[in-house]
Amino acid sequence: SKLLEQCTLPITGFQCVKRIVTNLAVLDVTPNGFKLIETAPGVTVDEVVSATEGRLIVEGEIPEMKL
Repeated sequence: SKLLEQCTLPITGFQCVKRIVTNLAVLDVTPNGFKLIETAPGVTVDEVVSATEGRLIVEGEIPEMKL
């Protein structure tokens, strides 16, 4: 999956999503971009960066999701 800078599908609600969970990571939606919260098991921060078109905020050590 890829997080896009701009939505390419019809918009059904504005500013209603606060957290996104994908097969790669958990991200919070902030006014400054997508904030990386944790990565999926076996996924690196670099892989998330490569798959993210929009602004990605990476602060400190990013933990791996616990299953």
